[in-house]
Amino acid sequence: MRALVIGAGGQLGRALQATIPATAELVAPPRSDCDLSNAVQLERWLGDTRPDVVFNAAAYTAVDAAEHDEATARLVNAIAVGRLAEAARHHGARLVHVSTDFVFDGETSRPYAPDDAPNPLNAYGRTKREGEVAVLQSGADALIVRTAWVHFEHGRNFVHTMLRLMRERDEVGVVSDQIGAPTYARNLARALWLLAERPAGGFYHFTDSGVASWYDFAVAIREEATAAGIVRDAAPIVPIRTDDYPTAARRPRFSVLDNSKTWSALGTRGQHWREALREMLGRIDRNG
Repeated sequence: MRALVIGAGGQLGRALQATIPATAELVAPPRSDCDLSNAVQLERWLGDTRPDVVFNAAAYTAVDAAEHDEATARLVNAIAVGRLAEAARHHGARLVHVSTDFVFDGETSRPYAPDDAPNPLNAYGRTKREGEVAVLQSGADALIVRTAWVHFEHGRNFVHTMLRLMRERDEVGVVSDQIGAPTYARNLARALWLLAERPAGGFYHFTDSGVASWYDFAVAIREEATAAGIVRDAAPIVPIRTDDYPTAARRPRFSVLDNSKTWSALGTRGQHWREALREMLGRIDRNG
């Protein structure tokens, strides 16, 4: 299987490269040569590489910034995604597109199934939902995988932010009333590779197993990083409410995804998020 990854320099793009199966060949151009929002570049790369599968790991993910620049978020997350899907269909490639838990409003008390009705609360969620619709309307052979709270040993993410704040501050306040599931990018990438090889289509959900609040996640980061010797004298983590930490974009209070369809397709349950966090910290740059 020959695969082309769009967004090769991001967390998921790098994880896809780190987990490539022995039977696959991956082409991973840098953003400077293959920008999701550049239709000419996309067409050239699909035409030159003739991939069997295209992984779209690129997105506009600045959730709060999107509230003030929804047009740019829409260009990347929806318009460009639609063009990519049409190009994949034209070249006979399968598209694996990654979406988000933020397409849901968080008003339920049970995990969201793939066929639950989306109702995004913010510009980021709206544009990601528009991207999903564009993929469906393209007629491409496509798989849409929603995920959440992704972290990786490299790049900017919640884990790295917490490690920095625990070194810099006397106390770190973290929201305790938003519930989801942390997801290690390597686990997501492994699942995407497996799903890409199966005759799966439509919507799937993938996160690491278990649930947590951002506060729970931060406490686990502190405990695991301290045990691993990554941080010393780490600042304590203090729970705060969403209302005490106002942001430009509203976040869903409960965005746990139901992974049962994906686990059934893969024949295995996902790794628990805390075990995955420990694995990730084992690979992290200790000076980061």
